[in-house]
Amino acid sequence: MHDIWNPWHGCVKKSEGCRHCYMYFLDKQRQMNGSDVFRVKNKFDYPLQKNKNGTYKIKSGEHLRVCMTSDFFLAEADKWRPEAWKIMKQRPDVVFYLLTKRPERVKGCLPPDWGEGWENIFFNVTCENQQAVNERIPLLLELPFRHKGVMVAPFIGLVSIAKYLSSGQIEQVVAGGENYDGARPLEYDWVKKLYDECRNADVTFCFIETGTVFIKDGKTYRLPDKRRQSEQAYRSGLQYQGKKIDFKLKKAEQAELFGDNVYKPLFKPRCNICGSRLICNGCSSCSRCDEY
Repeated sequence: MHDIWNPWHGCVKKSEGCRHCYMYFLDKQRQMNGSDVFRVKNKFDYPLQKNKNGTYKIKSGEHLRVCMTSDFFLAEADKWRPEAWKIMKQRPDVVFYLLTKRPERVKGCLPPDWGEGWENIFFNVTCENQQAVNERIPLLLELPFRHKGVMVAPFIGLVSIAKYLSSGQIEQVVAGGENYDGARPLEYDWVKKLYDECRNADVTFCFIETGTVFIKDGKTYRLPDKRRQSEQAYRSGLQYQGKKIDFKLKKAEQAELFGDNVYKPLFKPRCNICGSRLICNGCSSCSRCDEY
């Protein structure tokens, strides 16, 4: 996935996985308080914004990660969420990736016309340890979404999700270590166990990054550079392409006014050794590769 839509910013820490939140760390560097939750002014309607020629900036077929500096189901955002749902409904040609630590709030936050779910919504829960797995994945399986996934990040303890994978509802599992202040170690054996469970269930598994502290064969590696973390995750071989997720996307509302603006993913040479390559929706052409 190469793009992000943050309609609001800021979050309230909820569980052990939030202890060293990357958003809080980065906000502190900007002299901001990560617990201040506010609506983002210029980007709230980002999926509906257009280029000068009348085409959408976000093209048909793109995947957007939503609220990567917050939580889509945060109580403090209840007043903005209905409008965000309306925006996503207007773009049935785009996949919106939702990730939450608050699945217990989700049922009461769905739009009235939700039914069994919309095809363009990919709903995920984050599970940093076995306690979070046992609390959140059962709720994930009960909720009315057509596409479901799990993110084990920050990966701070051994987990097993095999009994939940057997439901057949989970289509993708992503794992990654912790970064920034006080990063806790990730052990290779934990990742390998999760990889094996996903492979046995034919569920896509993507190990996106090692985190700052990675342990393998009893040796501790310190990897502060996130690009190196990603490359080492790729080189671990712990990537598995399971059954393809079939998003039955539709045309955008009034698509005929803007012509065919279908997204064609771009991948550069560096992408071939990136831990996220398996689930990525293409390079953002940010030119950062040129810095290395």
